[in-house]
This record gives sequence, C-alpha cells and structure tokens, in this order.
Amino acid sequence: MLKALKQHWPEYLMEAGELGAFIVSACVFTVILWYPGSPAARNVPDPMARRVLGGVAMGLTAILIIRSPWGQQSGAHFNPSVTLTFFRLGKIESWDAVFYATFQFIGAVVGVMVAAELLGMAVGHPAVRYAATVPGPRGARVAFGAEFSIAFLLMLVILTVSNARRLARFTPLFAAALVMTYISLESPLSGMSMNPARSFGSAVAARLWTGLWIYFTAPPLGMLLAAQIYLAVKGAHAVICAKLDHDNHKRCIFRCGYAKAA
Repeated sequence: MLKALKQHWPEYLMEAGELGAFIVSACVFTVILWYPGSPAARNVPDPMARRVLGGVAMGLTAILIIRSPWGQQSGAHFNPSVTLTFFRLGKIESWDAVFYATFQFIGAVVGVMVAAELLGMAVGHPAVRYAATVPGPRGARVAFGAEFSIAFLLMLVILTVSNARRLARFTPLFAAALVMTYISLESPLSGMSMNPARSFGSAVAARLWTGLWIYFTAPPLGMLLAAQIYLAVKGAHAVICAKLDHDNHKRCIFRCGYAKAA
C-alpha cells in the first residue's frame, strides 16, 4: 500500500482533479441551462434543446480532460466503474485501483464544493440541485436499466476502439460522443451518471439520496458485463492498457502492453 502511494500519488491526485473538474463543468452548465435566472434558460425554453447543448458542453469537457496532460498520464478514468473494470481485466494493480477509486470520490466531493463557491446559491436551486442525478418520472427500475445499458455500451466501445490499432487514438472522441448522446437522450430516465463518485458528490451537497443505490450498482455491473463479453470474444491478451489516451509520452503505471503492440 505505502509503496503504491509513494510511487503513484501524482496519478491519484490527477484522478481527483479530473473528476473534480468534470463536476465543476457539470454544475456550471446546469446553472447556465436550467437556473431560472439564467439568460440561456429563458431564451432556450425547449428542454430537449437544453439537453443537447448540455451534452455538447459535457462531451467537450470529457475530451479536454482525457486529452489533458493529467488525463494522458493517469489514464483519465475519473470513474470508479472504469477503474474497477480495468482491474477486472488485469491491467491495474490492486492498491492502485483502491487509491484511484478513493481519490475519485474525494475529487467529486471537492469539485461540488468548488462549484458551490463559484456559483453561489444558484447551484443549490431546486432546478439545479448541484447537478444531482436522480431517477426520472418512470421510476427506479427504468433508471437502473438505463444506467446499466449506457455504461455497458460505453465500456464496450472503449474496449473495442482503444484496442484497435487504427482507432485507438480516437478513443476520447468516441467516449465524448457517447456522453453527448446520453445527456441529450437518456438523462430524462436517470440523470445520466454512469459514475458512482460523480453521483455521490452531488448527493452529498444536495442532501439528495434518492436512488443513489442505482448509481453505485448499475454502472459497474454494466461495465463489468461489457468486459466479460470482450474477454470471451477477444481474450485477455487483446486488452492493451487501461488508458483512454495512450498516444503520448506520459508515464504509464498500468500493466501496459502499448509498446509491444505498437
């Protein structure tokens, strides 16, 4: 444990910073698009149009984080479900997985606190609620199924693209495109999380625990199923690394086969 912490603490802090930045962005754009006092909210009354704009904003945020120096070094998981899945695939050491998940949760809570300082009372307004993710009007079962499905598809696409020589460098674009699509189309069902830490950070600030169990169970289960199917079809040797963007010169702390594959 101490050895992992001593050697890889920069990556742990990067993961915290990445998820913190993602949540700050989510809160900022939720205020811009949904807070009643926002000019954008008044001028874009159609909820679907707002969701599309929010999806584009968060998709671009995801690309910037994955392509950032921090994202290129840590692997840009900023999601315990992603980290758990790559641990299952044998690409991450056990203590690295533990610290990644721990710092992701810390980053989520701190990120919401930073957003609250930046945005004031607007981020706590009932129309914003710290960008909390809760089940939609169709209930918990639909929300669970939706979260499971979108997490499953995201991980299946990540594994397929990141391990294909010609497509690997486009992995951030594929991931961002799915985030954009999910926010635009799926968010009315579950709030579009796929991320236990991201949902936890908003829930703590909003004191809104409705359906939190969904976001702790459905995303990791969906991603683990995608990994299991990928292993059954391609085999463990086909998983090169746990980074979403490996086309760089940053150090890699994973069980990496990128150099050999290249």
